[in-house]
Amino acid sequence: MVSFFIGVIALILGYLLYGKFVDRVFGPDPARPTPAITKADGIDFIALPSWKVFMIQFLNIAGTGPIFGAIMGAKFGPAAYLWIVFGCIFGGAVHDYFSGMLSLRHGGAGLPELIGDYLGKTAKTVMLCFSILLLVLVGAVFVYSPAIILKDLAGDGTDSAFMIWAGVIFVYYIIATMLPIDKIIGKIYPIFAVALIFMAVALMIGLFVKHPQLPELWDGLQNRTQTWGGKGQAIWPYMFVTIACGAISGFHATQSPLMARCLTNEKLGRPIFYGSMITEGLVAMIWAAVSSYFFFAGGAAEVGGTFADAAPTVVTKVSRNWLGIAGSILALCGVVAAPITSGDTALRSARLIIADFLKFDQRPVHKRLVIGVPLFAVAALMLWFNIANEDGFNVIWRYFGWANQTLAVFTLWAVTVFLVRERKGAFYLMTLLPACLMTAVSVTYISIAQIGFNLPLGWHRWIGAVTIALSLVLFYRWKLTKARN
Repeated sequence: MVSFFIGVIALILGYLLYGKFVDRVFGPDPARPTPAITKADGIDFIALPSWKVFMIQFLNIAGTGPIFGAIMGAKFGPAAYLWIVFGCIFGGAVHDYFSGMLSLRHGGAGLPELIGDYLGKTAKTVMLCFSILLLVLVGAVFVYSPAIILKDLAGDGTDSAFMIWAGVIFVYYIIATMLPIDKIIGKIYPIFAVALIFMAVALMIGLFVKHPQLPELWDGLQNRTQTWGGKGQAIWPYMFVTIACGAISGFHATQSPLMARCLTNEKLGRPIFYGSMITEGLVAMIWAAVSSYFFFAGGAAEVGGTFADAAPTVVTKVSRNWLGIAGSILALCGVVAAPITSGDTALRSARLIIADFLKFDQRPVHKRLVIGVPLFAVAALMLWFNIANEDGFNVIWRYFGWANQTLAVFTLWAVTVFLVRERKGAFYLMTLLPACLMTAVSVTYISIAQIGFNLPLGWHRWIGAVTIALSLVLFYRWKLTKARN
């Protein structure tokens, strides 16, 4: 477990040291009025206490990613630890921080507006369509997994029970998306966030008590299994897509503007945006270690599971066995709440992005319905596809995974352009390098994956290397042209 301990310490130091450095580069202005004050509307622009904003931001970005993604990613072996730690500190937390702070500086603007300001009108149009599609996908995908856990938790594993729970969750989505942000989200999300944090802390204590012999980094970074996805998968690029929310996730850039509209001081950006991502990285590290124990150190046999168990099953069996009845119920409530809350805020983000594009005032209820009803209809169709097709969920999840990381590519390039324009010296490297890496991840994945061009797997390293090189050439060519002009 030494690698796990090192990873946890590294994440904490990342917040204290690199997070402070990133914050200093941006230069928050505590005297600058925030959109929560200048644009207060009682619906989406509402000043909230900083502790509540942190809890909501953490729950919004968490979803199932740092749990289910870490569980699936743990099958790749100790390399998962490295991606969570370095991806979170130098990629995900930086990505979340700048997307939130730029939204603050642009009056609470949504992601497509920010992309348009820094990458141009064409990129804005692409991002508008792309982000709405991703957000609706999130709304549909994040009904599925909590409905499975809830039907098992209630002791009724039938298909009819699943349908009932899915319907209940979807109705909640509609209500929470349409109401002012302080009515439901501002009141109950902090409670769910506490449940999710309790689960992570309780499991970490369980790891300390059991102190299992887990695979360590120095044992080798090779893939530990040939069964993920039904066949052997290369660490590059599959692990980088599988573990998204625990390391870096483009979805987060659609959520940060929601909380940018509720902050009262720019100085809160570091603990809210950078800090919530580090917290999510800690949750992912804990579940990666627990899953490593489950898959490789006899944990599955201990809790009555198998190597082939899906992520929701691993969560249920580990929580019940380690935390007892009361503890497991609280922990599972946190696991259930995370995707549900991410799902409804995803649809809320989609509503706001469309409203911003159409210049549609969202204070009147009927104008919220004009945008919301079509969104709910499309999400319901995707949910029906999930349920009606045997492999529907897996198909949509694969597209979601790729789209999620591709969204991060747009955000990182936009932030890089911002840093260059603001004459921040060579500090643009802090987002240029992650931007090149994530561009290579997205291009390589869609090139060799079955849902993409299905090119030979053996090409993956060359595709990644060429993509990084081409990205750097195009960037420095643009930078040189900008300097001349």
